[in-house]
This record gives sequence, structure tokens and C-alpha cells, in this order.
Amino acid sequence: MTTLDIVIEDDRWEKLPLARLADAATRLALTAARAPEGYEIVLMACDDARIAALNAEFRGKAKPTNVLSWPAHDLAPLSPGEAPALPPPPDGFDDALGDMALAYETCIGEAREQGKSVEDHLTHLILHATLHLLGYDHETPEDAALMEGIETRALASIGVADPY
Repeated sequence: MTTLDIVIEDDRWEKLPLARLADAATRLALTAARAPEGYEIVLMACDDARIAALNAEFRGKAKPTNVLSWPAHDLAPLSPGEAPALPPPPDGFDDALGDMALAYETCIGEAREQGKSVEDHLTHLILHATLHLLGYDHETPEDAALMEGIETRALASIGVADPY
């Protein structure tokens, strides 16, 4: 079973079923990528100010974003549109898959603007970030098509509408 360590930095997250959503979304991503269970993922639930600082530090973009991720392994495929390699199987010694952060104001605002439920939007964002931890990205059209297709099918399997 994958271990989720949820770090709440902004109390507003306490009103949402974040642990349940994160558990479901990470399992969806692992299943969709055919990766085994047993990894450790840290999810930081913060605010826009904190994620803007992280975005500036790690991506050179001094503005808030909805979600950031930091994979523990470089799993990127060699060619655009290819599936990434699977991470090393969990062995009980170093099972980290990576870390992710969600920004409260941005996530809630996007859900409202897009007419989505907050729970569906958060499920999508956590699924998306977990796929990043598994080596997927959307830097090329081929990579984006692969990743978005996985997300759309995984979300449909639990009754969540296509987020794209």
C-alpha cells in the first residue's frame, strides 16, 4: 500500500477530504501507469504565497500555480510520446516516489471558474502530479497526448468528467 504523508500548511485544507481524495488519485495514477503500490508520497497542502515561493525557487516562475511535483527518480522516456520507465520497486529501504504541493486559493478558484466540483478538480490535480512523479510530462504534444489520455481514462473510471 502506498503511504501518503499529508502536510497541512494552511488550515483551510482541513475542511476538505484531502486524505481520501489523495489516496484515490494516487492509486488511480499507479494503476494507470501499471506501477506497483508501496511507495511513499508527501503531499503539502499550502497557500498561494508558499507555492509561489516554491515555483520561483524550482521553476524560476515567481507566481502561484495549482500543483507542483518533485519526482524522486528521473524516469523520463528517451523519445516524445513514449511511456516512462517504471520506478524501482519499493523495497522497504528507500520507497520515496516524490513530493507534491497544492495551493489552496488557486485550486479552489480554478474549480469555481471551470464549473467543476472542488473534489473532482483536486482528484485530477493529484492524479496529474502523481503521473509527474512517475515520469510523465506534457512538454511536447506527444507527451501531452499520452498523459492527458491516461488522466481522462483514469478519471472516467471513477465517474469524473474529462478535465480537458
